[in-house]
Amino acid sequence: MTSPAGLPRPRRAAPGGLAGPVPVALAKAVEQVPAADSLPGGCAYELKWDGFRLVVVRETDGARLWSRQGKDLTARFPDIARAATAQLSPGTVVDGEVVIWADDRLDFGLLQRRLVIGLSGLQALVRAHPASLVVFDVLSNAGRDVRRLPLVQRRRRLERLAADWSPPMQLCPQTNDRDEALTWMTDYRPAGVEGLVVKAAGGAYLPGRRDWLKVKSRETTEVVVGGVLGSLERPSQLVAGRYLDGQLRVVGRSTPLNRAQSAELAAALTPADEDHPWPERIGTGAFGGGRLSVPMLRVEPTGVAEVSADAALTAGVFRHPLRFVRMRPDLGPADVPTI
Repeated sequence: MTSPAGLPRPRRAAPGGLAGPVPVALAKAVEQVPAADSLPGGCAYELKWDGFRLVVVRETDGARLWSRQGKDLTARFPDIARAATAQLSPGTVVDGEVVIWADDRLDFGLLQRRLVIGLSGLQALVRAHPASLVVFDVLSNAGRDVRRLPLVQRRRRLERLAADWSPPMQLCPQTNDRDEALTWMTDYRPAGVEGLVVKAAGGAYLPGRRDWLKVKSRETTEVVVGGVLGSLERPSQLVAGRYLDGQLRVVGRSTPLNRAQSAELAAALTPADEDHPWPERIGTGAFGGGRLSVPMLRVEPTGVAEVSADAALTAGVFRHPLRFVRMRPDLGPADVPTI
């Protein structure tokens, strides 16, 4: 029998509801790392990876890879599919994050290229930048649905499964020690790890529920004030810039400013002259793109702002909104890190 796309249908080994696409458990954002005893059974702390969520279903005749949105990504990650076929037994379903390393840091941009590059160029990309799968949960073991078991039991099963794994299959680190987890947030941030995911050690795997917690690692840094949204007298958002080869590039945008922040920023703004390199409008989507756009007031790029940012960077661009901290009148654009 073949699928509508003309591909052979896999022989099912996973239990019902886990053959794919597979609905996943979710996390809600919190600001602070919770105390070790704050969740049922205690807290299990894991690293939050900067990648794509991926559920691997090992069927009788191979592995199928499913995204969080229910898309079949098997063809886009053939290296992971081969490894999963070789290292997982039929009837196994695992949940994890697919990542790509480049120069000792996670590279989200290379992951995105996997999804858009033509199939003719995909194999060269796979060879040049192989992916890794960091597995943090097991949903089915030997054809048995284990999602209702508490996490502590699922983790023991997962560790037994992972005992003989080799790259690109990896087991996600986990600790019940909050102090160790806080150390991880600092030590792993330079590698692009975004923070922590915190789970109840006694909790079941509940698809669609936001019972897990995610805490992003943030640190302050400096950016050039190149533009604002709103008005010069009362800016509503900061548009941040950094230099690349002598050219000022947009690298991010702040969250909405409160009244005090807006006044502090407004006091440092000077309207730009015609030599400003930025356009008069900026997109509302990620990286300043997207179909919709809003007016941007360009300002003389002489002011420096301190902002709080998470670890999600792509080619020097902040993928998530920045938080305005304060102006830095003691610094000039030359003191700001370049891209």
